[in-house]
Amino acid sequence: MAYTPKILYPSGFPTNAGNTIYTVPNGTTTILKNIVMTNTTANDATVHLSIVPSGGSPAASNRILSALNVPSFGINTLDVSVVMPAGTSLFATNNTDSAVVMTVSGVEFV
Repeated sequence: MAYTPKILYPSGFPTNAGNTIYTVPNGTTTILKNIVMTNTTANDATVHLSIVPSGGSPAASNRILSALNVPSFGINTLDVSVVMPAGTSLFATNNTDSAVVMTVSGVEFV
C-alpha cells in the first residue's frame, strides 16, 4: 500500500455559506492529520468543520469542530487522526468571509 503525505487544502478561505474543501478520491483512504487556522482580520472569527460521509450533508452530527473561535490576528491548530474513506468530504464554514485562512494536511493511502 502506497501512502502520500500531502496538503489536502492549501491555504484558502472557507466561505461564510460553507464549502467542501477536500473530497477523498475513489480508491483512496485519507487520514486527516493537521489543520492550521489563521485569522487575518482585527475581529474574532468562528469556524465549523464537518467530516461528511459520501452522499451525506454537513450537520451537527458529523462535526469535528463546532463554533471554534479563532481570535483576531490569531492562530489555532488542530492535530487529529481521522480516517476518511473514499467519497468522504471535509466541509468548512467561516462566519466571516475572507477572515480565516485554513491549511489542511494529511496522508492518502492507495
